[in-house]
Amino acid sequence: MSRFSPTVPVDEYLAESHVTFYLSDAVTQLLEHKEECSQFGLIRYFAEYFSSVKNGNHILFREFNYIRATPHNRASFIRVFWRCYRQIGKSGDLLSMLEYRSLLQLLCPDFPVEVVQSAARIVLIDDATDCLMSFSDFLYALQLQFYYQEFLDSVLLIYQDLLTGKSPNTVIVPTSTSVEQLPPVATEENNRDKQDGVEPSTLAQCVDALCDRFRFSHPPRSCVMEALERTDRVSYFTFLMTLAKQESINQTIGALPSRSDLLIDPEMDQELDKLIAQISVSPSSNSSGSAVGVLKDVQRKASPRRNIHHRRRMEVESDGSTEETDSSEN
Repeated sequence: MSRFSPTVPVDEYLAESHVTFYLSDAVTQLLEHKEECSQFGLIRYFAEYFSSVKNGNHILFREFNYIRATPHNRASFIRVFWRCYRQIGKSGDLLSMLEYRSLLQLLCPDFPVEVVQSAARIVLIDDATDCLMSFSDFLYALQLQFYYQEFLDSVLLIYQDLLTGKSPNTVIVPTSTSVEQLPPVATEENNRDKQDGVEPSTLAQCVDALCDRFRFSHPPRSCVMEALERTDRVSYFTFLMTLAKQESINQTIGALPSRSDLLIDPEMDQELDKLIAQISVSPSSNSSGSAVGVLKDVQRKASPRRNIHHRRRMEVESDGSTEETDSSEN
């Protein structure tokens, strides 16, 4: 949708762009931290807030309900996760589901384990979530699971009904139900899934009908149909793994580069070089003090909520010993 198009109704534009959501959050954060905000003024505060939203840094260290509230927030979180931990992929390290969960919770402290488990099951096809996974496999699976979460939950309900011979026409489309309330993938369903699967054509018809009435984001229908045309029988996690590997879905979300360019990020490499240069500018200088200054600059580019909430604490810490500066930020 073009934001300058005069043919777009105002209500439709506001709903699609989520302007009222961000404005409400900005005002809420302002009221919660009005004393700190008064030090640099309202205009600068709102300018920094909406600049961070535009740049995708606004989701840093925010609660899970916030980062999942809009498609832009979800895509921004996936992109930040990729940029922060890209070196894991470069080094070729394989990590477990719990290790990926720990990395996610460094960016979002209450990020639920259920989402991480679901992403791991896409990679590993079954429920053996204690196996190790490559960064790229987990990242694209997490992108699919997190961005299209409500859609995948509905597809799972359809799939379970087809396995048991029930009519999938009565499937209830999820609303804003929290992750903790969603039905888990049962062990019994997993066993059936491994043994058989369902007819791809039947599942395709049901998913196509779901897209007609679905009010949340869903993958392009062409990608869904293509994923279901490649086999005689299809299981739920095999279907999801095929979707996670599709470049068209990756381009639709717009958060990650293609797999061939996943480990290439010249802009981030430049920023890291600057950070290292500032920290180690002189062996005789107070390098820890320089690190605090760099950290403040990084915080300034992140979420205004964290700027306001943590700026005073960081400045107090920088006045004294700085030996534990890193640990205080974790």
